[in-house]
Amino acid sequence: MKHNIIFFALAVLACPTVAAAATCSQMNLTRCLDSVCAINVSSNPAARCQYCGTASAGEPPSERTGMRSLSLGSSARYTVDEDTLEDAPTDPGQRYAWATAQCIKLVDGCTVDDVSDVYDELIEQSCRAAGISAQMSETIANANRQTTSASSCQSTIRACMVAANRCGADFSACADDASFNNFFSACSVTASGCDDYIADIRVAMTDARDTAIANADALIENIIAGYQNAREQKLNTALATCTDNAGRTSCIETVCERNMPNKCGEGYASERVNAELLCEFYDLACELLD
Repeated sequence: MKHNIIFFALAVLACPTVAAAATCSQMNLTRCLDSVCAINVSSNPAARCQYCGTASAGEPPSERTGMRSLSLGSSARYTVDEDTLEDAPTDPGQRYAWATAQCIKLVDGCTVDDVSDVYDELIEQSCRAAGISAQMSETIANANRQTTSASSCQSTIRACMVAANRCGADFSACADDASFNNFFSACSVTASGCDDYIADIRVAMTDARDTAIANADALIENIIAGYQNAREQKLNTALATCTDNAGRTSCIETVCERNMPNKCGEGYASERVNAELLCEFYDLACELLD
């Protein structure tokens, strides 16, 4: 997936820069990217996928609240500060590119290839967590009963069952019936006043477990495939922008129209020269795509 993010940098890099000779620190680069893409990740394993992966993973929690809970420690010099973060796009694909542009400026010696090398796998791992969460939300919602008391009992037992020290959110620790039955019995005891609903809740929870286990892999693959396809489509757009210098030409015309007093008209060649200089970063980006 290398080079897939280069086009997005066109939208956020105002001018070309020369890569530093220093070796890229993968640790510092990851910390920087996490400050944009992994907000509140300790309580939301799907954060990287939601912020910088795919909209299919759902909307992440409030960025401002999450930023306060992100531990930056001594690496703050290699992270995007909260004021700058307010300008980050909300679209996951654009945010990934924005984070890339910010972090290769903050961490010496790093390139867009380094970003792909150190961060794509982390995003895909996060998308797996998002897939499990989406699957569980759907199956549990379908299993809920109509009456308030039955729903309350099921919610209580479900919360007990999916705890990390029992079945887990993905039911992976209850794939065998023996483990499932042991945990269900223990959780049923704690749900007082639910005796009339236990049999139906057992059936609903068993169906939820079987559905989650059977469908989790397929759902995860679909989410990751969607994330990768979106990146590929945007790369194709980047290639089209670089064909026959289309992007650079459009940039020059836009700068002339909006920023030059005489709109680069006849007799004002200096204005067009300045516009060409402002749009020179397209040349660098397109060279990287070749």
